Amino acid sequence: MPGIDECLHQAMDLPGALGASVVEWVSGLALGTVGASPNGDHETTAAETAELARLTAEYAAFAAPGGGFVAADTPVEDIIVTTRTAFHLLRFVETQFDTNVFVHVWLDRAHANLALSRVRLQDLAEKLALS
Repeated sequence: MPGIDECLHQAMDLPGALGASVVEWVSGLALGTVGASPNGDHETTAAETAELARLTAEYAAFAAPGGGFVAADTPVEDIIVTTRTAFHLLRFVETQFDTNVFVHVWLDRAHANLALSRVRLQDLAEKLALS
C-alpha cells in the first residue's frame, strides 16, 4: 500500500500533471505536496481547496439520503473544476480511522486526459495508506 509520498509521485505520472497534494480538509493542512502549485504556494492552495471540499461535502444537496452529514459517509467521491487552461481533481480518501483527507491533482488541460486521470486518481486514493 503506498504512503502519501508514493501516492503523490504516482499522481505526477498522470499525463499533464503539474502538481499534487494530499490535504486534510477540515484544517486545510497539506499532508504532502509535489510539483508546482497553481498559485505558487502549496499551503495556500491546500487551504483554498479544503474550503471547496468542505462546502461540497457539507451541503445538503450532496448529503446521503435520509439526512445528516457524516464525514466518513459523504456520498461525494470527487470534485472536478475546469478552467480554460487546467483541470483540478479532488478525490476524497476513505480511511479506517476518523480523518477527512483528499488528493488534489492539478493538470494541464492541453495535455491531460480527464477521464483517465479520474479513474487513476480513484485507484490511488483507494490504495493510499495514511500513516
